[in-house]
Amino acid sequence: MPSSHATAADQISYADLYARWEQGNWRATEIDFTRDREDWANQFTDLDRRSALWTYTLFFHGEDSVADNLSPFIDAAPLEEQKYFLATQQVDEARHAVLFARFLKEVAGASADVGSSLEETRASLTWGFRKVFDRLDRMTAELRRDHSKPKLAQAITLYHLVIEASLAQPGQHFIEEGLARRELLPGFRSGIANVARDEQRHIAFGVKMIADLVREDSECEPAIADLLREVLPFTTAVFVPPGWDERYVTAFGSTLEEVFAQGAEAIEGRLRAAGLDPTSMRLGPNGPVTPNPEATAMLFDGLRRQIDPSVAPGAKIQWDFSDAEPWHLRIDNGASAVAQGRVEDADLTFHCRLADWVELAAGRTEPWRALLTGKVRPSGSLRMLMRAPKLFG
Repeated sequence: MPSSHATAADQISYADLYARWEQGNWRATEIDFTRDREDWANQFTDLDRRSALWTYTLFFHGEDSVADNLSPFIDAAPLEEQKYFLATQQVDEARHAVLFARFLKEVAGASADVGSSLEETRASLTWGFRKVFDRLDRMTAELRRDHSKPKLAQAITLYHLVIEASLAQPGQHFIEEGLARRELLPGFRSGIANVARDEQRHIAFGVKMIADLVREDSECEPAIADLLREVLPFTTAVFVPPGWDERYVTAFGSTLEEVFAQGAEAIEGRLRAAGLDPTSMRLGPNGPVTPNPEATAMLFDGLRRQIDPSVAPGAKIQWDFSDAEPWHLRIDNGASAVAQGRVEDADLTFHCRLADWVELAAGRTEPWRALLTGKVRPSGSLRMLMRAPKLFG
């Protein structure tokens, strides 16, 4: 093919991916949890157990869902080689669900049968998780009726890039690295390492298939963009811990910001590997903006007037611009103020160019897209970040 149309995905074949599946087979039923039970009872604190149960429950339900929903993907795949690989992936997803079900039953004391265990833990699912996987359920129904390449491209994007690359893979790294750091749960840790290897193979398949579909049908790229605009706003709410207690993550040595950043980097990298440019999917114009002190002051005065101070009374928000002087906002009912310069102990800081913030404030860039592409990089309180949409209207 012409070099201008070559992508990173062209370096692998469907036959190679199938061969890797045969070479990497493992048995979820043979993992020894003896030491894991000892660690769970004697090395884990109460917070550790609550954190682990919450995290593993999300994975348990996620693996069960993707195993149930993969059959229409096999039917819709146009090539036999693609169907064969997707059949191996369905086996993988069932095996992953068995791993989590075994751990929850044999180590954490969940119900004996999978159905009861799923029902017992359903209340732990986050709002973002429900939104993403409800969309997968609907996508599966759509794919049963519509085997077109644009619909298949949307389905592969949702399954392999959003759920597996941007959600599951960072979560697997969080689990594996947190347990390895403290040398805990060796049996479960070995299982998660196997899950991660399977997911790498699945994601590689998704990237290759998207590259092929986009090359074959010009309607696939806009269909993918539509799907991403719909579902990505929900993804940051998937891993929000109960009661906004960030200790559920920091107890195992990570921060929520790190997990979110890995997810954003993962999906952007996979889109590029498939030959897609995330920045070309932007909505509306995005011309250059020249920093101007008077215009900037007007921008922040307008921001001060439009906020709802009752959403975050007493909060301090910092803008750390790379192309202009920093600004900050102090929120106080009846006396909120903005000023140029830095503020101590900011609850939330936005790191970006002033030009990109102007595009965001003007509605020419959606907030989730700015976060996904790294044009706006927040740091500080996750609780404050999740309040931002209400705060700024």
